[in-house]
Amino acid sequence: MLTSASITYHNQSYQFNPLRPIDISLPLAAGAEGVNCFWAEPVEIETITVGSFVGSVAQGGSTNYQRVHLTPHGNGTHTECYGHISPDPTATLDQCLHRFMFVAQVVSVQPRPQENGDLVVMAQDVVAQLFEDHLPEALVLRTLPNTEIKRTAQYSGTNPTYIEPALAAYLADNGIEHLLLDLPSVDREQDGGALLAHLAFWQYPANIRKNATITELIFVPNTVSDGLYLLHHQITSLVLDASPSKPVLYALTPAAPAPADTVSFVEAPH
Repeated sequence: MLTSASITYHNQSYQFNPLRPIDISLPLAAGAEGVNCFWAEPVEIETITVGSFVGSVAQGGSTNYQRVHLTPHGNGTHTECYGHISPDPTATLDQCLHRFMFVAQVVSVQPRPQENGDLVVMAQDVVAQLFEDHLPEALVLRTLPNTEIKRTAQYSGTNPTYIEPALAAYLADNGIEHLLLDLPSVDREQDGGALLAHLAFWQYPANIRKNATITELIFVPNTVSDGLYLLHHQITSLVLDASPSKPVLYALTPAAPAPADTVSFVEAPH
């Protein structure tokens, strides 16, 4: 059984336990209680019937066979690429995300109230917590207060918290390719189509960061400390600008220094 593994990042070795994953996604379940935003319809799961066949073991069928209706941008945890704001039909997530494991930093931040009543995650509050000498490949933002309400929140029409465009610009300028946050969007719910944070993060359209992604509607439990983690970015192979996703974290513990970026595994004796 694999109980210990290590990676090297910026000439520093870290250990992690592959048997202790931290799932920061929100599940997709049928019904109106799942987290929802941008006026998306609730997830629907429909039993398929064909002739005498019924796709439900509970109803006498031989197997369960169901159709799922969902909106990636509005139902549950999802990851999106620059195709979200581009007319390019080839700008799909399956073409943009080719690596799936990254060094990530979890940062907790208190949004600040603005004169117009909005709550905004400010760049200075996040940047002050980043490890500037070895910036992560991914940033996981946990907004405060961090309550269980996030698991079932109905965000549509509530003008939820968003991030300052200057933060998105900082991440892009410093090569942080993946942003994960527990909010419906990096931009204001209704901003007249300005999408300033989206544009800044992807540096669109002048210098598009085609491999960069934004993941929204995550949930980082309070038991997870701020710090460095190994992120396993799991998506479906939908040919679309966004996909339901399942980001998983593994806590990283500093180990002895190593000369180059490597990964190794140690298997416990049988």
